Amino acid sequence: MAKRTFRDRTVVITGAAGGIGRALGRRFRAAGARVALLDVDEAGLAEARDELGEALALRCDVTDLGDCRRAIDRVVGELGGVDALVNNAGLVHRSAFADTDVEVLRRVMEVNFFGAVNCTKAALPSLRERRGIIVVTSSVAGLAPLLGRTGYAASKHALHGLFESLRGELAPDGVAVTLVCPGFTESPFEANALGARGERISRPRSKVGRQASTDEVAEAFFRAAGAERPLVVLSAVGRLTHALTRLWPEAYERLMVRALRSEVEGPRP
Repeated sequence: MAKRTFRDRTVVITGAAGGIGRALGRRFRAAGARVALLDVDEAGLAEARDELGEALALRCDVTDLGDCRRAIDRVVGELGGVDALVNNAGLVHRSAFADTDVEVLRRVMEVNFFGAVNCTKAALPSLRERRGIIVVTSSVAGLAPLLGRTGYAASKHALHGLFESLRGELAPDGVAVTLVCPGFTESPFEANALGARGERISRPRSKVGRQASTDEVAEAFFRAAGAERPLVVLSAVGRLTHALTRLWPEAYERLMVRALRSEVEGPRP
């Protein structure tokens, strides 16, 4: 049963210019929320704002704490406060660790982990005042190893360590924390994947199981936030992965390597 409703509440979504982020904007807006869209992609933000009809669209680099504070100050000033923060901005790489520049791993961590840290720091006073909720876009890679995405998996595991610990700190203030782990999704996200030197890669990704649509994922996020569920793992493959990792990690590793070997194969520099 839902514990929260979002009508006339302010929902801030990072990484909102496209993919899951834009779908989240549509879903929360359909529920009557006031929506603030944050992203570095100004053209995509304009399209998302036009699609939603009514939304506050703000350019924000989540890796810059000052940028995050300025954006949240705008939200508070124009929309009254922050009732829900959806830390959705993300970046992925696909490359073998041995070949990958450390700066690529650092960039992935800056966006995925410190981006969520920065936005949460900026929004926390308002979230506490309004007894809000923090929703985090994690991944099955936050629960299990993922070949060819060592930096991405590390950043998602770090999100779990941070926000599962933060949940206990914020519970007395009435602030909830929900982590959602999508599986493979039909989204432009992987089209922007970084290679070993930070270049955009065009090699198709390996996929396991059915890909969900962004609207399906957004609906699952919306329901999880409304119910204040601590952790939601989407897709049958995701749930099997989570279970195997805990109960039979050796079997999961064999299956994972077999399915994703192509992510690290190919000529080396």
